[in-house]
Amino acid sequence: MRPPLPPFSLESATQKVRLAEDAWNSRDPDRVVGVYTDDTVWRNRAEFPVGREQVHALLTRKWARELDYRLIKELWAFTGNRIAVRFAYEWHDDSGHWFRSYGNENWEFTDEGLMRRRFASINDLPIAESARLFFWPLGRRPDEHPSLSDLGL
Repeated sequence: MRPPLPPFSLESATQKVRLAEDAWNSRDPDRVVGVYTDDTVWRNRAEFPVGREQVHALLTRKWARELDYRLIKELWAFTGNRIAVRFAYEWHDDSGHWFRSYGNENWEFTDEGLMRRRFASINDLPIAESARLFFWPLGRRPDEHPSLSDLGL
């Protein structure tokens, strides 16, 4: 069981989104894959991993390339066992070039609260380091840090 469980309310969907954000900000593929079903199906950019093993490999590659990764997710909509999320994250490559990546995700959950399907659309915007907006120590975003809406994103 991975509470909160569907069907989602505003409160439980918001909590599910924040728990996902916290896990992804850990940049720990072992921690992140634990919230997905063994046979999870993803669309992530141009990759279509199936199952925890392929998702783990994708995340390992991702965080080896996307350095100093900081993510904010925000609930967009929910119903029954589905949640729609919008997100932005900042990172730099090994040459020191900064990016802000924007996207949307559609999630579908089992009755046990595990994510069965994740479909993500993501766009990368090169930014100057001086344009960064996400400043907190690596790891969980502090509760007092502005949300995407607060930042005008």
